[in-house]
Amino acid sequence: MAEATSAPAQPELNRAIGPKLLLFFVIGDILGTGIYALTGNVAGKIGGALWLPFLIAFVVAFLTAFSYLELVGKYPRAAGAALYTNRAFKIQFLTFMVAFAVMSSGITSASSAALAFGRTYLQSVINEFFSDTFTVSATLVAILFILGLAVINFRGVSESVKANVVLTCIELSGLVIIIGIGIYAIAAGDGDASRLTQVDPAPGQSALVAITSATALAFFAMVGFEDSVNMAEECRDPVRIFPRAMLWGMVVAAVIYVLVAITSSLLIPADELAKSGSSALLRVVQVGAPGFPLWVFSLIGLFAVINSALINMLMASRLIYGMSRERIIPKVFGTVHPFRRTPWISIIFTSGVAIILVSTTDIAKLGGTTALLLLVVFTIVNIAVLVLRKEKVGHKHFRAPTWVPVLGVITCAYLASPLSGRPGDDYLIALYLLAAGLVLWVINRLVHGKVEFDAEKLSK
Repeated sequence: MAEATSAPAQPELNRAIGPKLLLFFVIGDILGTGIYALTGNVAGKIGGALWLPFLIAFVVAFLTAFSYLELVGKYPRAAGAALYTNRAFKIQFLTFMVAFAVMSSGITSASSAALAFGRTYLQSVINEFFSDTFTVSATLVAILFILGLAVINFRGVSESVKANVVLTCIELSGLVIIIGIGIYAIAAGDGDASRLTQVDPAPGQSALVAITSATALAFFAMVGFEDSVNMAEECRDPVRIFPRAMLWGMVVAAVIYVLVAITSSLLIPADELAKSGSSALLRVVQVGAPGFPLWVFSLIGLFAVINSALINMLMASRLIYGMSRERIIPKVFGTVHPFRRTPWISIIFTSGVAIILVSTTDIAKLGGTTALLLLVVFTIVNIAVLVLRKEKVGHKHFRAPTWVPVLGVITCAYLASPLSGRPGDDYLIALYLLAAGLVLWVINRLVHGKVEFDAEKLSK
């Protein structure tokens, strides 16, 4: 076991977040790359009933949210899933792998945003102001995008939750435009409502597998709510305000997503949405409102994916830094730049992994891998809440009905399993990422031996 080292006492975090700011944080964390980049890919898996996988994904996420609410009520501290896993199972390696899986999900999410930036929204802006014949390499732009995020990350980014309100409103405006186009189309008698019930499974695939495989991908659009638990130590009275803020934030995001999906299916056949890929929502704007300046929506989309990617890369680099500081991976990853005061080695590592992913992987696979990693983490969290029922705390807190985490375990585990129709590439990419974590773990064990760590420090 590592020897304890004395350190000066650190001040408490500033509890500046009230219920309204927390609500906007939850909504803003969910909205972003998922719906902007993967609508076409989800349509390709299910057909015209595009709204259904988003609705099911919301229900599954909603179940897991109840588990997070009980745990954050019992333990209103940062670190989220790593903390809950550590307290429930007290298996250091499992806690490490959960933390590394969360870190990996941040990198894959940011990588998918980078590809959406280069392949879709930036190209659309270029086409508007220059020429349709002028194209850019999506992969090159994605790499430069990641490098740009690394520079910002290195310089030090401290986004306040009040700024998040502005960012959320901008991201939300793009989705409101889509919904407004849908309302206008219905009022004008346009659109084909019969598409909304069409489920078109691939050859040799059942309708159930088509729905679940689409849901497994659409789940990527509903993640983000779990990040809010890391803000617990900066919230005023988190035990009281978290349940309402998280649940209402998820409901708002789910309603917006379902309405966007309905609008997309009404106006454009599923096969055309699938062919559009990450530019599906741009196609919806083109068809539903031909007079609307496409570059405006493209700029909103650019802003949405930039914000999502930056938040995820910040989280990933800080998690690597935290694990190094706890001596769970080689201590070099905890190196802080003497002038910028940022974990520059961790930033280089996470950015390097992201560059490899955007150079070799399709955007749908990155979204699928993000959902897979988090579904596994959510399965563990749902089990943890049941295990920790035996551990009592001295204050009142939210308690989920027992059947909720049980159903959460079943649904998350199913969507993470091959039974859901999830493609093998998702597992392969996840395996490579977790194998990298395993290598770091083994190296550290060989150098330092067994080390116990405090999961609560990972996100600080």
